Formats: sequence, C-alpha cells, structure tokens
Amino acid sequence: MAAGSFRRNIASQLSKVLDLPPENLIKSISAVPVSKKRHVADFQLSIASILEDSSSDCLAQDLHLQAQQLAERLKCDSVVSEISAGPGTVNFTINRELLAKTVLQQVWKDGSEYGVKSELFSTVPRQKAVVEFSSPNIAKKFHIGHLRSTLIGNFIANLKVALGHEVVRINYLGDWGMQFGLLGVGFQSFGNKEKLKSSPLQHLFEVYVQINKSAEDENTKKLAKDFFRKLEEHDEQTLSIWKQFRDLSIEEYIRIYKRLGVHFDEYSGESFYQEKAQEVLKILEDKGLLQKTVKGTGVVDLSEKKDLSTVSTVMRSDGTSLYITRQLPTLECYLFSCYCYFLIENPALKKHCKCFSQLKYNFGPAASPHRCQHVSFGLIQGMKTRRGEVIFLEDVLNEVRSRMLQNMTSTKTTKELQDPVETAEKVGLAALIIQDFRGLLSSDYQFCWDRALQSRGDTGVFLQYTHARLHSLEQMHGNAELTDVNVACLLEPDAISVLQHLLRYDEVLYRSSQDLQPKHIVSYLLTLSHLAAVAHKTLPVKGSAPDVAQARLCLFHAARSVLANGMKLLGITPVTQM
Repeated sequence: MAAGSFRRNIASQLSKVLDLPPENLIKSISAVPVSKKRHVADFQLSIASILEDSSSDCLAQDLHLQAQQLAERLKCDSVVSEISAGPGTVNFTINRELLAKTVLQQVWKDGSEYGVKSELFSTVPRQKAVVEFSSPNIAKKFHIGHLRSTLIGNFIANLKVALGHEVVRINYLGDWGMQFGLLGVGFQSFGNKEKLKSSPLQHLFEVYVQINKSAEDENTKKLAKDFFRKLEEHDEQTLSIWKQFRDLSIEEYIRIYKRLGVHFDEYSGESFYQEKAQEVLKILEDKGLLQKTVKGTGVVDLSEKKDLSTVSTVMRSDGTSLYITRQLPTLECYLFSCYCYFLIENPALKKHCKCFSQLKYNFGPAASPHRCQHVSFGLIQGMKTRRGEVIFLEDVLNEVRSRMLQNMTSTKTTKELQDPVETAEKVGLAALIIQDFRGLLSSDYQFCWDRALQSRGDTGVFLQYTHARLHSLEQMHGNAELTDVNVACLLEPDAISVLQHLLRYDEVLYRSSQDLQPKHIVSYLLTLSHLAAVAHKTLPVKGSAPDVAQARLCLFHAARSVLANGMKLLGITPVTQM
C-alpha cells in the first residue's frame, strides 16, 4: 500500500528518536485531509497519541512546544522532503515525484484490492461472518420500510468480503405466524389462482386487504386460528398453500433484489426454526428464566432489579411461539459456526431488538456482544412518488428510473446510450444509496427527490457522472500505460491534491470497518470526485505534450479506479456512459 510504505519510513525515523517500536507508531501517523484553502503536508503525527500521560489537562501550548521540539530532532531524507510542527502535530511532506510514482504504481498493482492490503488491517483476523438483512414478510409486496436494511446489509457484506472475510448473506423471512392463518382464510374466500400466477404479491396484498376488513369478526378469528393451528400441525393441504405463497414471494423478491444489485446465499425464515422454538422455551425454563403470567403467557424478566418492570413475552398462552422465540435458534445455529453475526434490524422493532439483545446472552459465551452485533438505523421520511405516499419499493425504483431518464434526456451533455433505461436505473439507484448513506445510519433523514437527483453537488448522480467522464477520457485518448510515466509532469497543485487524497483511502476503509458506517466512504468518494473534476479542467490531456498527457491520463485512471472500488463497496454499479 502506498500510504503504508510512507508510514513505515516515518515510523522508522520516529522510533529512533522516541525509543518506541515502529509498529506502535504506525496507527498514530495519519494522512492529512486535502484542503481547498491551503497547501497541506501528506502525513501528520499527533503528539497526544504518543504521550504516556495524554490526559485532557495537557495544555495546547505544551503539545505545540513538544511538537516543535520533536520536529527539530527529525531529519529529511530521500522520502520525506519537509518536516514541520503544527498545533500539537508533526507534519511530514513526501518527496513530490516519489509520491506520484508510489501512489500510481500501487493503485495500478493492487487494482480492486487497493486500500484493503494496508498494514492497518494486518492485525484484523479473517473470519467467517453472517450478515442477516432485508427480511421482508412473505406474501406481501416489498415495502419501502425494508430498503434501508437491504442497502446497509449489502454494504456491510461487501465490505467484509473485500477485507478477506468469509461472508454468508442471510435473508431471514417473516414466513410464519398468525397472519398466515388470516391470509389463508382470505385466500380461500377471495383468492384467484390465475391472478396468483400472473401477479402473486399484488394479488395476495389485495386478498389481505379484503380479509382484514373482517379481521375482528369472531368467526374470522376462529377460522384464522384453525388455519394456523393446521399449519403448525403440518397439515399437508395447509402447508401446500403456505409453501406456494412462500415460493412465489421469493421469486418476486429475487427479481427486486436483482434491480438493487443484491444477492443472498440463503433464504431462511421463522418457519425453519418454529420447531426449535420449543427447545428455546425449554432452555429458558431449565435456567429458571421462564415465568408464567396470570394470563398464561410466558415471559422473561429483563429488569435489573428483577421486579418484572421490563419483560419480554416469549410464549403465547396456548404454548405457541412468538417471533422473538423463533429468531433465537437462528442466532444459536450460526454463532457456533461463525465468528460474527451482524443483524440489520428494522427500527420499528426497536423494543424487540433490546429484548433480543438481552435474551441472546442466555445462550452461553457464543452469543457474547463481541460476536453478535445489532446494526440499527433511522427512518426515511418524506419519500413520496408523483402518485402520493410510497408503500412499495418497486414504486420507488420505477420512479427514480423514470425521473433519471427524464433528466438525462433533457440534458445536452448526455451521450447517445446503448441502453438508456438500464443506465438510468443504475444512476438512479446510486442517487438513492448516496442520499441514504451520507449521514449516520442511526439517524432519520428527510428524503428529497430534487436533491438526490442533482447532477452537481454531493450526490450519487455526481459520482456516476464523474466515473463516466473519466472513463470517456481514457477511451478518447487510449488506455493509460504506467510504464515510463514521467512523474515530474504531475507536480501541479491540483495533481498533488488528487494524489494526496488517494493516499487516505486505506484509512477511510479502516474507519468504516470499525464502526460499520458507510458515510466515511461516501464523503471520501465525493471529495475525490470534486478533486478529479477540478483536475479535469486545469490539467487537460488533449493538446498537451505526449509525456504530460500520458502522466495525466495515468492520474485520472487511478482516480477512476479508486472511485469505482468505493462505489462497488456501497452497492453502486459504476456506469461508463451518461
């Protein structure tokens, strides 16, 4: 890794002066973010990070004085051309030609693995991880409420795979429960086999709406309970109807997931573990944790004082299981065969998450907090189509594709495309993903169509436009060749800014890998796109001397390569034309 070789050189010199092992200093040396206003160094060492007593009482002027004293003891060499002291930092500027040569060579050599081979990840063990996400309810159209879980889970799985982990992507479907008793009765009354084949989820949705009108009717309740009881007793005819609903639902979901660029290794669900749920109840009972209420329901006391102020209901009065009871065996099953389990949970299940988090630790050390991690997220607010309030995800995907196609058609710079509809779909999806990932995942955010689809500014459309523009530049002037590149032609400030930013990529990946927040990568890619856009204007390839043109082409190739890598981690497919 380019940044790695420079960090090691700086750490080696620091270790001699500070009498500390170089490996202890590596993570204290960070690449400096590019500044539009002023020239910045390439790396900096925070004095506070290496002090044995780095208490908050340490005055800023003391840190600055120590930085000055340390900078005076260090010497420039063939790698570091300038050393200076800042507010509590020692700053290092890399020899400009060496910076250009090393960064370009590393991007070229590592390709899609640029950044992930960094020594920052050297102590991170490669292990098996399960990512459970999306989890829609079968026999219902894919609701917009499942979009965030799907995008976030896909990002986490992509990141883990890129970092060398063995990842299993699980879709834990809501495919069991009393609602299927109601739906079964509804289908017997209002179902149409032809409509079920032609538009399965739409028809089942219509059936569910119809039967819900009489859901409070005592006769309907009785019929629904009887249907679900037969389902739990594995009645052949009842199971056949349920299985048809499940299979048709998965077929429809796979089609939607394909549009999102998402795939799963396994479609699991409550039905897989409904029998094991009884084993869970037995374990809780044996541990003395299961208590009966006056109504006959089974609860687990989760309160600190054990005064039943906080309980989780795990069993109905008739002894049948609930959603939370059926989910625990899933966790137990996978935790004994993998190291980490990431559960991307719907915010509407916040209380369930809290109860689940406490319950899971009753299943032994395998379910420790280090091995099972909930990734919660906020709500999308204000998402409407032209027809009004959004309910279904496919409506959103169709809407964003339609709006993007309209925008592309009305833009003079849009090139003639082979498949404009497919391009509009990919660009539109990038717009959705970037607007979703710009902030903290736990925060709610206000969706805005106009802001999301802007071709300029911090949007997914701008990322796609930048990638397509850089790809077009390479196509127009021939693919860049790194051999015999004259790096002395890349000493302009705008070229240096791009190179400095490319240096930081491994640190950004490391930060996202630690807190599972995509916003760090989003911010990095947006800055890279803005820097590339400026460089595209000030460093023309066309009309330049051959060695200058070749060097600049290599620079733009490196920027496009890293941009594409980051976009793919986020779940975006880069387009080559717009």
